[in-house]
Amino acid sequence: MAYRMSFKWLKDYMPRSLYGRAALILILPVITLQLAISVGFIQRHFERVTEQMTASIILDLQFLVDTINEAESVEAARRAGQGIADPLALKFALPAPRVPAQSTRLWYDLSGIVVERSLHAGMAGVGPVVLDNHRIVQTYIDTDFGPMEVEFRRSRVSASNPHQLLVWMVVLGALMTLIAYIYLRNQLRPITRLAHAATAYGRGRVVPYHPAGANEVRTAGHAFLDMRNRIERQSQTRTLMLSGVSHDLRTPLTRLRLGLGLLDDEDVEPLVRDVDDMERLLDAFLDFARGDAEDETSATDPAKLAQQVLTNAARTGQAVQAGVIEGGVEVPMRPFAVRRALENLVGNALRYGQAARLSVTVSPKTVVFTVEDDGPGIPPDQREDATRPFTRLDPARNQDRGSGVGLGLAIVEDIARAHGGLLRLGESADLGGLKADVVLGR
Repeated sequence: MAYRMSFKWLKDYMPRSLYGRAALILILPVITLQLAISVGFIQRHFERVTEQMTASIILDLQFLVDTINEAESVEAARRAGQGIADPLALKFALPAPRVPAQSTRLWYDLSGIVVERSLHAGMAGVGPVVLDNHRIVQTYIDTDFGPMEVEFRRSRVSASNPHQLLVWMVVLGALMTLIAYIYLRNQLRPITRLAHAATAYGRGRVVPYHPAGANEVRTAGHAFLDMRNRIERQSQTRTLMLSGVSHDLRTPLTRLRLGLGLLDDEDVEPLVRDVDDMERLLDAFLDFARGDAEDETSATDPAKLAQQVLTNAARTGQAVQAGVIEGGVEVPMRPFAVRRALENLVGNALRYGQAARLSVTVSPKTVVFTVEDDGPGIPPDQREDATRPFTRLDPARNQDRGSGVGLGLAIVEDIARAHGGLLRLGESADLGGLKADVVLGR
């Protein structure tokens, strides 16, 4: 537990997508390897090369200083030194025109540190070492005739173009990383297609999918197709079975209704109401189990769909108000199923209240249909139970105001989940009754 908690903060900085994490797994070892080679091998290699080359120039400098010190005068020292400096490719000035206070070098000149250290360690009397560029080295050495300025090429103490190896490492590493990323992307693409197909099916849409990629991905793809086919067959079998049951039950109910119609006894009226209740219950069972399998997904404007519900409610004399209705975009959905869900919510709202209001809001990720009423509402601790099939909340919803088996909200939630959304119950801020949000994923 302590181990997992210690690295929990790292998750906030890790990529969320599969491509990002795969790229990190690919690039991080390459960068680590290049840094390890650069620090552990290249730096040590060039340090040793620089030390050896500096040791060679120290011999020349020591020979020049010894020759100058053996002279009897400054002029003789200059002539003797010139005869030594020219063959050794050295330039000197005796005495030095100006001696800097301290050594200087460029901030990124790492090999210059080794050059300066080697000169001071290998030769006595060496003063400041000036490394203002990568072409010339200026050093100041004490002699019997005062400080002497000696200048020589930087290439004599440092390897030429040491950065070329680093450049090749970076370029080749980037090239191989790009090639590996392209290959890795091709390997991850079947996983992305599988996730897209599974997400679309969870939202009620069947998209074409063919397993591809590695053997493990193909196995997962075939398993998904088998699962989707089994669910489709089960749904079709359930719909056919319920259709047959509905047909078989409607026939005796029709005969029973005809038989009751031939009787004139006052006791027949309650029996007729029982038959009507049985037919309504049968329709509710069939609507819940059918799941609108015959309803195809199509691009639909949520605002137009809400206007259809409002128009149908006005034709039947239902007191439904129009709230804020946003639209102008087409969203993939099952229009018949969504309209039936909204009509169920409007019917429930007017059954338990005097007025209802329908609103639509559209965001980049969701479409929210909101139905509010001024009824008694549902307590927060009972809202989860209200969406369960065959559940009636008698204290909150008066059962005498309408017959049913508690499938209205269950049907709405089932339709919302088929679109990758949910049904959210709350309290209306201004009407005071129940607020039902049908949130559909885009």
